Amino acid sequence: MLRGSDFLTLLNISPEDLWRIIELAVKLKKGLVKGAHHPLRGRTLALIFQKSSTRTRVSLEVAIQRLGGSALYLNWSDLQLGRGEPISDTAKVLNRYVDGIIARVYSQRDLMEMAEHADIPVINALSDLCHPLQTLADLQTMLEKFSRLEGLKVAYVGDGNNVCNSLMLGCVKMGVNVSVATPKGYEPDEEHFEASMKEAARRGLKLEVINDPRQAVRGADVVYTDVIASMGQEGERGERTKVFLPKYRVTVELMEEAAPHAIFMHPLPCHRGEEVEAEVIDGWKSAVWDQAENRLHTAQALLSLIYQN
Repeated sequence: MLRGSDFLTLLNISPEDLWRIIELAVKLKKGLVKGAHHPLRGRTLALIFQKSSTRTRVSLEVAIQRLGGSALYLNWSDLQLGRGEPISDTAKVLNRYVDGIIARVYSQRDLMEMAEHADIPVINALSDLCHPLQTLADLQTMLEKFSRLEGLKVAYVGDGNNVCNSLMLGCVKMGVNVSVATPKGYEPDEEHFEASMKEAARRGLKLEVINDPRQAVRGADVVYTDVIASMGQEGERGERTKVFLPKYRVTVELMEEAAPHAIFMHPLPCHRGEEVEAEVIDGWKSAVWDQAENRLHTAQALLSLIYQN
């Protein structure tokens, strides 16, 4: 059940609850939810951001407002956290002030510590381990483009990072086959991979982590990539560029290996010419703008279910 719960990873989210979020997001986007829909009326949610953000911050603040609530943006460095106050102390205090904490942090451990010391829901707005909010929007976008999720194939090309971890697990929970192409040493998180393999085996799906982008993309319905160096990895950019490019760049030529109807997806921001050619992300197969918009609708859906009366 989602009501009153934390949302830290997709590891403990059931396929049924994942589908409920996506289904409600589709209805909210289409205006099919009748009557006043203000589950956050009279509630205030704190947004603690340690990392900069465009889509995550804006989509969450607008979602909270549309649901009747108030968003309190708190930059990590402006809080006493920036001066070394224990996370547990901050969480205990906020627990008495607000109705929920949404945190965008460098370390998943910090997020887990917040959840441990707060009775109110704690929601992961991105960590080094995973990005579950992004995956919700990804799945809604796929459903819109193909009218189904079961049986699709997603090819992820690039770093087995936080986005990849959540995407991989969310996809198999929704019946989607996944092929990840990444250099040796940059594979997805082991716990997320093992959980994904277990779910894929249960559902009879194909899940693979390989080194060949062409093999991964062959016949795919969705081709997905992300930046080479995420926030906090800027010092590794030079090394990563040597490892990933040009083999793990999504090009027009690589897209031709996918199914003729395939779409391209990227969580943004992107670096045109690095992980993806401009002709791909700005081309007719690109679904990135719908994907970005759906961050708003899935945020509304998730918060609605967590704070349902």
